[in-house]
Amino acid sequence: MIAIADSGSTKTDWVILGDDLNEVLRTNTIGFNPYFVSDEDIYTELQQNEDFKPIVQDITKVFFYGAGTSSEAMHEVVKKGLQAFFTNAEFVIDHDLLAACYASYMGKPAMVCILGTGSNSCYFDGETMREETKSLAYILGDEGSGNDLGKRILRAFFTKKMPPHLAKAFDDYYKLSVDELNKNVYQNKFANTYLASFNKFVVEHKNDPFIQKIIYDAMSSFIEYQILPYEEARHSELNFIGSIAHIYEDVIRSAAAQYHLTVGHIIRKPIDNVVDYHKKYLINK
Repeated sequence: MIAIADSGSTKTDWVILGDDLNEVLRTNTIGFNPYFVSDEDIYTELQQNEDFKPIVQDITKVFFYGAGTSSEAMHEVVKKGLQAFFTNAEFVIDHDLLAACYASYMGKPAMVCILGTGSNSCYFDGETMREETKSLAYILGDEGSGNDLGKRILRAFFTKKMPPHLAKAFDDYYKLSVDELNKNVYQNKFANTYLASFNKFVVEHKNDPFIQKIIYDAMSSFIEYQILPYEEARHSELNFIGSIAHIYEDVIRSAAAQYHLTVGHIIRKPIDNVVDYHKKYLINK
């Protein structure tokens, strides 16, 4: 059996294929971003997943693509956790950005962008992925992502920039103090996911002009910092992967048009496309 996994900071989607390459199982675990979880965390999470128990010994190859695995040290954290559980398997472990390339590849070179809990970008020509800008993660980077939108809405509320009607709605819903906020940001190893959770408020009020500007500014920031450094962006489609890209598709297309850029495909959940790419190009080739 073959396991294929696409892992963000919040969630990992798994698909298991039989020897005939037909789907046997699909399941989910938490995200295995090694900046936030240890190899022991990964092993424990997999052990607790009931779906894997009957078949784990039959899995002989694992293709794992995850947020945070671009450096060798972080790559090893994930590999160690997976090896402890999938004891009979060989491993291919790479960046979730490569999975996004596989998922969005439609036969021609394109910019590939991730907008989920975090954000990232690259250029993919069908074989080679190139990153012109490096991800600075949720504190210094992740423009346009869920945690970026969360930070923007929190900043607007606590600095009194939010209009009264929205501030009241925010306060009524969250009852959040500065002390509680700081504790959850600075003493929480899943701070990025916590910040991204405030995107729920953004979605619920996305038709409000104040919120619309926050969303637009976030997407413009993503374009400026993660798209414009690529010369290819001027003549290639921008393909997007992730829940945030799906939710704010209209804003992304509008912001891109202001920069004379062309948005192509926007895919909410890439796992099916990733599996199809593996069947076509990578398995038994």
